[in-house]
Amino acid sequence: MTKSPAMSPSPEPKQNHLLAALSPEVQGRLFPYLELVPLPLRAVLYEAHRPMRHVYFPTDSIVSLQYVMESGASTAILVVGNEGLLGVSLMMGGETTPSRSLVQSAGYAYRLPRQRVKDEFNRHGQLLILMLRYTQALITQVSQTAVCNRHHSIDQQLCRWLLLSVDRLSHNHLTMTQDFIANMLGVRREGVTQAAMKLQQAGAISYSRGLVKVLDRPKLESMSCECYQVVKKETEMLLNYLPQRQVITNTDAIPVATLPNTPATVA
Repeated sequence: MTKSPAMSPSPEPKQNHLLAALSPEVQGRLFPYLELVPLPLRAVLYEAHRPMRHVYFPTDSIVSLQYVMESGASTAILVVGNEGLLGVSLMMGGETTPSRSLVQSAGYAYRLPRQRVKDEFNRHGQLLILMLRYTQALITQVSQTAVCNRHHSIDQQLCRWLLLSVDRLSHNHLTMTQDFIANMLGVRREGVTQAAMKLQQAGAISYSRGLVKVLDRPKLESMSCECYQVVKKETEMLLNYLPQRQVITNTDAIPVATLPNTPATVA
């Protein structure tokens, strides 16, 4: 039975694996300033070329970084979940980013004022080391996405994107429409419809009314291109604070998201 929002346990900061990996000393300096915020589907955390006021640490949400063209068309260049944070540009010396950060799977995140994170980063201690390794993992994901979008089919791109997404969740379902998926991949909706149908016929996923469930992960991995494994291996090597992923096999036990799905901008 699906739990109501009131019965659901509140997220904890240590559900974000980067925050959990920090020493008690560093946690003691940062945790008092953490603010829990809901991230509804399609909420915008950062708009391109706008000042970034907070750094976000997702707990059970997924945020996609998109590059938006002058025509309004967009393509996702990477996904971020409970393995890391959003706002790397602030640690690299910038105050803005050329991409838009859009929530692709609703949930929660903790956020910190940018100056608090900068102050800790500038201590040249543990957060600095973790951030540099995390940034390298992001660069790998962006680079491999560019290669994949150029050389591989929509079917393979969809497999890669689904696998990267569920790697950043504690369950194996994603709530989104085919239009939204097409927007993420920067392809036509018809292409996504055909690709999703192939994956469903193969028994890798089920798709109904905007709910995608991964039914057979090994099958999905076999239908993906090598790009997923490249990103996965590099991420596991660089982010050695990540725990072993536990894959849910009983999809009937997966709870349905209860957060609002209306677009919003998170300040």
